[in-house]
Amino acid sequence: MLRGALGPIYEPLFFYNKTADSEPVGLIGDSFEYNEDGTVITITIKPDLKWSDGKPLTAKDVAFSFNYEANNPEGNGLVSAEATDDTTVVLTYSSAQYTTEFQRLGSTYILPEHVWADVTDFANFANEEPVGSGAYVVDKTTSESYTLVANENFRDADKLGVKKVQYIAVDNNQTAQDLLAAGKLDWTGMFIPNPDDVTANGKIDWINTPQDPTVLYTCSNAELGCTGPQTDVAVRQALNAAIDRSTIKDKAFVGLTGDISPTFALLPRDEKWVADPANEVSPQEANAAEAGSILEAAGYTKGSSGIYEKDGAPLELTLTSVDGWTDYNDAAKLIAEQAEAAGIKITASTVQWQEFSDSRQGGEFQLIVGGVIGTSVADPFQIYRDWFGGTAVESTSPVGTEIPAGRWNFSRYSNPVVDTAIQAAISTNDEATKKELYGTIQTEIVRDLPYIPLVINATQTFYNTKDYTGWPTEEDLYAFPPSWGAIAAGYVLTQLQPVK
Repeated sequence: MLRGALGPIYEPLFFYNKTADSEPVGLIGDSFEYNEDGTVITITIKPDLKWSDGKPLTAKDVAFSFNYEANNPEGNGLVSAEATDDTTVVLTYSSAQYTTEFQRLGSTYILPEHVWADVTDFANFANEEPVGSGAYVVDKTTSESYTLVANENFRDADKLGVKKVQYIAVDNNQTAQDLLAAGKLDWTGMFIPNPDDVTANGKIDWINTPQDPTVLYTCSNAELGCTGPQTDVAVRQALNAAIDRSTIKDKAFVGLTGDISPTFALLPRDEKWVADPANEVSPQEANAAEAGSILEAAGYTKGSSGIYEKDGAPLELTLTSVDGWTDYNDAAKLIAEQAEAAGIKITASTVQWQEFSDSRQGGEFQLIVGGVIGTSVADPFQIYRDWFGGTAVESTSPVGTEIPAGRWNFSRYSNPVVDTAIQAAISTNDEATKKELYGTIQTEIVRDLPYIPLVINATQTFYNTKDYTGWPTEEDLYAFPPSWGAIAAGYVLTQLQPVK
């Protein structure tokens, strides 16, 4: 699948801006509404739409897309998808869909029925001339690049300022950095510790939009098979207190990361969901004395080496990160130093990506520096369900077994209080009720710390402001800016205009 296919060619019904608490923007869709219990979504699409091959795009295509197996491999609770006229689609589900709004309306790609109805082996379908609804169509492809050109049948074709987009293959970050500095690359999302290296030419500007949490995964749940001192909540709490996040931010992430909330709400976007202001931001400075007090209250005593012990066993942990992920590797070393100052011995090492993936999937680890996938809308529900949900909501599994598909709770955390709140949140669209439920979840996870918060990871985007205007800026962050942002990138392309 070409990166430029999703967003510039194929579109969902609506565009959701993950950087802000804002209303979705209609792409194919014009409006939607839920019934009283959230099981039915009635969607109105824009009239007189066309596919890139000139054929009409109607509600029948939308209904087909929701029924199509590639878009709906496990049913997702869909009972029916019916077009009641050319611009109206009714989606009926077996349960409330309030919390899946983005998945249904913002990331289900709408397909032309006249092309895909006969495609049964979609995984192997070459699709050499894709027919879509987006602003672009494929012009030509080579082994090193591919080019998209304006779709003359696009609904806003007369407003499109960028008529041609070339995607090029780049083998590493340094090559991309050199191309930016030379003025041969207009847009990319990548980590560059010294942005001045590429902005000195006066052509390129940049923006940093931290989005995804970086954390310590802990295999936290002994009842599901986790082993090691980190299964003791007191150890996790002490380690949380021992971490100097401001130093990690400056030394491992060159000052580009954002402050993280132990509630895992993204600030300031999600601040309305933080129930207790005391939990808004994790402590930025280390507090070794507090860490020691927590351990001593839990029955640990400090040995002659300065490391705490319990039942004759020293408090020693292993911490891994992926080899070559230098920011994570540096963070792990700093955490080991900071923990030792608080009486916790951590041995930091690096592993290959496959070993990292296998160990977190199977629960065969103690601590890992890793990432959490942030939410695509201004609501932390997706993190709560996918990363903190337990066995009752099918988000985790015993050590030695794979985590259920589409879920990410590698910590094996399974808390009935959290699961009950998650299940209740699924069935409501009332903001006050959801905030109360989220407050319950936050109380549990802030105390239990199955993922110990570190920072919100940086997301740098570099773009050509000399020749093009309309980019997302700090003053007008209308979309997530990086070029790899799929749907968001497709939307950004439609907002650009040549500088006159």
